[in-house]
Amino acid sequence: MEKYTYDFWREALKGNIGPVHEGHPQVGFYRNRNPKHSIDNPVAIWFDEESQTLLAKTGFESNSKMVDPDDIWSYVCQNPISSGVYQKAFADGAFESATPKVGHNLSADPREALAMELEGEKELAEQFLAEPVTTKEQADTAATWATKLGKLSKKAEDLRKVAKQPHLDAGQAVDDAWNPIRDEAKDLSTKLKRHLNDYLLEQQRVEKERQRKAQEEADRKRVEAEKAAAEAAKSNNDEAKEIAERKQQELEAAERATKAQNAQAGHTGSKVALRTVTEAEITDYDALLMALKDRDEVKDLVQSLASRAARSGVELAGMKIKKSQRAA
Repeated sequence: MEKYTYDFWREALKGNIGPVHEGHPQVGFYRNRNPKHSIDNPVAIWFDEESQTLLAKTGFESNSKMVDPDDIWSYVCQNPISSGVYQKAFADGAFESATPKVGHNLSADPREALAMELEGEKELAEQFLAEPVTTKEQADTAATWATKLGKLSKKAEDLRKVAKQPHLDAGQAVDDAWNPIRDEAKDLSTKLKRHLNDYLLEQQRVEKERQRKAQEEADRKRVEAEKAAAEAAKSNNDEAKEIAERKQQELEAAERATKAQNAQAGHTGSKVALRTVTEAEITDYDALLMALKDRDEVKDLVQSLASRAARSGVELAGMKIKKSQRAA
């Protein structure tokens, strides 16, 4: 599948247009000049991740329509516009050079214009929501309001996607450039460390054996030191005291030798050693599920899976399919 980026559009904004190939539209924002009707239309071309297809929209908010990117590409490829110009024209119903619509007092910023429009509806809608619906007129008003606000929400979502897409593509381009190097280096680093497991485990075994023998030697030296100390106290002569001191020093050295030394490889700044990893080994799946069943995250997951099954018409043990009516 062809990979779409905003490189062509970005370069075209700088005046570097091309190369242009028929049947290969490029994502970005463009102006479709229409001398016959004296009205230029804004055009957005983008790659839709959900459908994995290239999409195009032409026209203003009031009359926009989806078109085939291939059909419109040759008419717009020479006329790139910034995303800000596109958004403003789409919201205003005309490009900036055109005469503004009568009574138009919304902001030139599409986001601010939508926020102002929402604020104008919000206060009245909240007042309406404070009272129950009891008449057909009230019900019709609520339905009309809901539809209007739903369209406002969709408009905000469409403009958000259009505005965000170049940033997503730019971010994806950065990830594509760096992630393979990062991931391959990390993978090789992990493999090299795992490759040391057997060696380090053997070194650990050798160290434990050394430590065992060192402890035996320390125990022997302790007996000798205690015996020498007793003889020095009994005889109370200098030679016996010197022997006792020497035996005590030998004991202290032997005790220091009993301290464990970690098995490791490498030098300062690049040492690899054995680390204790704690993880669960499931020995009884059903018993574990029972132990975890009251956790909120488990309840949420089970509810999500059960609802998915219900929507598919599958009724599992311990649940039933429940259908209810709600305004939509």
